[in-house]
Amino acid sequence: MSESTASTTGSPPSRRLRTARACTFVAFALNGFVMGMWIVHIPAIEHRVGITHAVLGWLLLFLGGGAFAGMQICGALADRFGSRAIVLAGGTLCSATVLLPGLAGSPWALAAALLALGFGNGCLDVSMNTQAVQVERGYGRPVMSAFHAVFSVGGVIAALIGARTISWDWQPSLTLAVVAVAGVLITLALVPGMLPPERPAPAPTGPDTTRSGAPEAPAPAAKRRTPSQVWALGVLAFMLMLCEGVANDWSVLHLKDVLDAPAATAALAYGGFSTAMTVGRFVTDRVVGRFGRVFVVRYGAGLAALGLALASLSPWVPLALLGWTLFGIGLSGCIPQFFTAAGNVDPASSGANVSRVAGMGYVGMLAGPAIIGPLTHLVPLNLAFFLPVAFCVAAVFSAGILRPAHKTAPAPEPEPAEA
Repeated sequence: MSESTASTTGSPPSRRLRTARACTFVAFALNGFVMGMWIVHIPAIEHRVGITHAVLGWLLLFLGGGAFAGMQICGALADRFGSRAIVLAGGTLCSATVLLPGLAGSPWALAAALLALGFGNGCLDVSMNTQAVQVERGYGRPVMSAFHAVFSVGGVIAALIGARTISWDWQPSLTLAVVAVAGVLITLALVPGMLPPERPAPAPTGPDTTRSGAPEAPAPAAKRRTPSQVWALGVLAFMLMLCEGVANDWSVLHLKDVLDAPAATAALAYGGFSTAMTVGRFVTDRVVGRFGRVFVVRYGAGLAALGLALASLSPWVPLALLGWTLFGIGLSGCIPQFFTAAGNVDPASSGANVSRVAGMGYVGMLAGPAIIGPLTHLVPLNLAFFLPVAFCVAAVFSAGILRPAHKTAPAPEPEPAEA
């Protein structure tokens, strides 16, 4: 019996499997921490390079584009060489390149730095999630949500440490250099404890195999048209992940530039949002089990709209911090419901349907910061936030799309064997 499947038979997880789970937790926390440290230093880096909010919004597209490329390239490499090896490469690259934005002295240098950081982030993201799937398969029960919650914990830690180093007047280059060295060392320490690539299952024998012993390829199924419900779920994912991207990249600047909060205090806006996302991810499954997916999205999006509107209109820093926190609580449980609903529209095409919703959501994550930046040419930053508020309101009234379009027919009972 392999380590990665030891617990699927009901036996307790092996020590090897528990170690792999712990190391995967560290990888998720490291990813959240490294990217969080970049986020809390955005105002200082923006000032150092001498760019406007609008230019920063366009430059953030390099971060997103690099992440998208890293995910596509390293996803295939993880399948070929195993996720453990790609976590080593991605963790090292993501940690090392977080220093580059702190050294950038021009917009083009910052663009190149963000492209490299984004690629490393995408590489680590896809490989650690692949490792998490393997660990979950070994446990034989759901453990994935906890990994993503720990990612948020890493962001909270980054906000707290970043606020402290900023209050000490540390230069971004010094802080990010320490983060880079620590991240590389942590990566080198955690990777050996992860699970190796899984061995392919032995070729089956029986009536479905050819004379050579290889299984016969299934007959190609007719290409299914993507249901309209999946596209509707994708639009909702686009809107709400756009909102999440706005919080990630503009919450700190909002407190600093609109409310004139000290840099150390402004960093707490992202900390409040990230903390709320973490708490929400830990409790959402229980709420869904009791009230259903439509309830979570409808009232979650409503709370998010209320929180962001409160942050946008508040003239007081504490009230704005409360608004960003409510925004995080509201959004935290919404996105996973879209993926679940898409996977249940047509079980035979669940992978393709989920990929469409996830892809549209990721485009929204990239588009949010870039859209808000140019809007600041027309309206103040806090008023530009009413675009994501409108998207949250639209999700409130569209949450019913999560209801199944039709009930899945029950599986036929097996025929009794003939005597």
